[in-house]
Amino acid sequence: MITLTSDFGSPYPAAMKGVIRRHTDAELIDVAHDLPRGDPRAAAFWLRFVLPEFPPAVHCAVIDPGVGTDRDALVVRAGSHVLVAPDNGLAMPPARALADEGEIEPFVVDADEPASETFHGRDVFAPVAARIRDGLGDDPATATAEGVAETLAAMDDLSPAGDPVDLVLPDPTVERDDAGEPVAVEGEVLAVDRFGNVVTNVPGELIRGRDWVRINDELTPVAETFGAVDKGDRLVTVGSHGYVECDVNDGRGDGAFDLRPGDSVRIVADNVSV
Repeated sequence: MITLTSDFGSPYPAAMKGVIRRHTDAELIDVAHDLPRGDPRAAAFWLRFVLPEFPPAVHCAVIDPGVGTDRDALVVRAGSHVLVAPDNGLAMPPARALADEGEIEPFVVDADEPASETFHGRDVFAPVAARIRDGLGDDPATATAEGVAETLAAMDDLSPAGDPVDLVLPDPTVERDDAGEPVAVEGEVLAVDRFGNVVTNVPGELIRGRDWVRINDELTPVAETFGAVDKGDRLVTVGSHGYVECDVNDGRGDGAFDLRPGDSVRIVADNVSV
């Protein structure tokens, strides 16, 4: 299959699908086309979370604020998966997740002159994704890491990428007591989903077992489910991605906590003075 991800909204992804269909009848899966506009980091976070759920596939992801500039188009082999994306760091966090500690192999696309300088999703990335899928064929052996590597090595419009742009999602800073228990964490907001849930980079295990924490000095209950607090009340929980979220039951956490992507978040155990 080929998955498609972008910040394009509608109708631009349909044009990409049309191009792909001219080359292959592979199953097309939309991951999302409403990701934050021009934000490769947010896209990298969500793709790192979503793409490992797929069997081997070609993943075409286009969040491309540098479209039309001299940035490269990349193909990245991550185990038995392939990512096709602009060289802005977007592909690297999901590639590391897909490779599962295995080899990551990046290539630069030697693309033909695009028909448009503003729509490389249609003119560059979609055709490359389709050619890769067509090259893999339907032999199960080509879905292995070795089969994918051989297919990419045989493509004459790919060459090894010397120094692709990397993007590393930030790690939190953890303060611990003398017993090694976490007492405070300095983190950062990675993303806000469509429900207004504020996703931080703080691993969930750092708050498990707590009843209360302070979020930027505001005492907030820790709950496993939204329904553990009344509607309209704030809570801190661990999302399905494994990270701490600042949320509101039947409301928007970004407004209640006044947090946006990139903002800092300090989480302190309730029995520690701030």
